[in-house]
Amino acid sequence: MKNLITRVGNHEVVKEGDFRYVVKKDESKGMLVPVTIYADDSLISKMALDRTIDQAANVATLKGVVKHVVVLPDGHEGYGFPVGGVAGMDLEEGVISPGGVGYDINCGVRLIRTNLREKEVRPKLKDLVNELFNAIPSGVGSSSSRKVTGSELDDLLIEGVKWTVQNGYGRDSDIDVCEENGCMKGADPRSVSDHARKRGGLQLGTLGSGNHFLEVQKVEKIFDERAAKAMGIEQDQVTVLIHCGSRGFGHQVCSDYLKISEKKIRDSGIRIVDRELACVPNNSNEGESYRKAMYSALNFAWSNRQMITHWTRDTFEKVMRMTEADLDMNLVYDVSHNIAKVERHAVDGEGTRDLVIHRKGATRAFPAGDSHIPDKYRDIGQPIFIPGSMGTASWILLGNSKSLELSFGSTAHGAGRTMSRSAARRNYTTESVRKNLESKGVYIKALSREGMVEETPEAYKDVDSVVEVSHSLGIATKVARLVPIGVIKG
Repeated sequence: MKNLITRVGNHEVVKEGDFRYVVKKDESKGMLVPVTIYADDSLISKMALDRTIDQAANVATLKGVVKHVVVLPDGHEGYGFPVGGVAGMDLEEGVISPGGVGYDINCGVRLIRTNLREKEVRPKLKDLVNELFNAIPSGVGSSSSRKVTGSELDDLLIEGVKWTVQNGYGRDSDIDVCEENGCMKGADPRSVSDHARKRGGLQLGTLGSGNHFLEVQKVEKIFDERAAKAMGIEQDQVTVLIHCGSRGFGHQVCSDYLKISEKKIRDSGIRIVDRELACVPNNSNEGESYRKAMYSALNFAWSNRQMITHWTRDTFEKVMRMTEADLDMNLVYDVSHNIAKVERHAVDGEGTRDLVIHRKGATRAFPAGDSHIPDKYRDIGQPIFIPGSMGTASWILLGNSKSLELSFGSTAHGAGRTMSRSAARRNYTTESVRKNLESKGVYIKALSREGMVEETPEAYKDVDSVVEVSHSLGIATKVARLVPIGVIKG
C-alpha cells in the first residue's frame, strides 16, 4: 500500500516498498523523469535534513535524462548532483555535467588480500601502520617522491595502470582486476590544462585528505563462501583497503570544465534550475573535450592507487620480514566512483540504448556474465567494496542482475556523511576520537588532528544499514564484512 510521507524540501516523496521511495515526475518543476530513492526509513530521514532529494529532482530536469534519477542509500548533499546519485543521459540528445562526476574524479577503492592472520600482525601493528604512513604521502597538497612531467605524464594519462606497472610499480595481474583494466580508452592529455598537469605531476602515489584512507583490516565474517573463495578471501584474514582518487589533477579538471560549461550555458541561453548543474551537450566540442580530460583523470587515479599498492607491498615485506611469495598480496579488485561512461542499458521497454551514466559517489555493480567483468569473476559477478569510516566496518559485495533493472548497474559507494566537517569539529575532539578507536582495537596514524576529528565514525551513516538496503533489493549482495585494525589518514 502506498504511503505518502512528509514533504521533503520542495517535493512529496511516496513510499512504494520497504526500501523504495519515489518523487513523481512533476512537469511544473521541469522534471522530465521521476526520482527513485533506495533507503530505509532511517536513511531517508537523514537525507531529508539536507538538499539530497531536491538536488536529485533538479537532475531530473536536465536535457536527455532517461528512465529515472537514482539516489542510493548512502545519498547526501553534494555539488549539483547529490552524492550517491546516478543518472543516465541519452548519448545524442543529452548532456554531460562535470558536477555529475564530481571534483575527485575516479575516487575509488581497491582491496589487497594477504596470507596473514590478525595474530601475526597485531604484535607489529604500530610499526606497520607507522611505516605505511612514512612510505605513502598523505594530507592536503602532499607531494610524491615519484614526479611525472612532460611526455612521461602524457603516457601515464593515456595508458593508466599499464604505464605504472611497466615502470616497476606492480604486476601484470594487477591490470586484469581493475575496472576497465585501469585504462579508459579515449583519454587525451591535450584536453587537460597546464595547471592540472602541474598539480598532478607532483602527486602520483599520494593518499590525500578528507575521507581518503588506507586501512589494515581483518575479515570478520563471510556471507558468500563461493564468492569469497573466488576472491581469495578467508575468515580472519588480514586485508588492506585503499580509498583515494585523482588528487589535485582531477580537482583541477573539474574546476576547469565547470567554468567552460558555465560559459557555454550563458552564451547559448540554456536554462538550468541550479548553476551547479552546469553542463554541455554530450556531442558538443566542449562535451568531447571534457570527456577526454575526465578520462585522463580516471587513468591518473588508477595509477595513483597502483603506486600506493606497490609501496604497501614493500612496507609489509619490510615490517613483517616476509617475502612477496609468502605474503601473497594479490589485488582483489579496484572499483571506481565519480565517473561518467558510455554504457548500454534498457530503458522503459524500448530495448537497450547507449547512455552516458553519471555515477556521483556510486559504484558499478554489474552481474555475472557481463563482458566488462574480468574473466576471473565473470561467473560470480563484479566485486564491490563499500568502505566505512575508520572505526566502522567495510564490506565486500557482489554485483547482481537486479542492479541493471533498478539502478543502471550501480550501488552505494560508502556510508555517506550525515554530519558536516565543521559540526564534527564542534562536537568531537582528537582525544575522544582516538580513545574510541583504541577501545575497538584500532591504531590510527593521521597527519592532522583536524582531519581525524572530521572523519569520526559518528559523522557518517551506518554502513551496515546502507549495505542491508543494497542486499535486500538485490542490487549488490553481501560477501564479507571487514573491520579495521590499523588506519592511516591525511
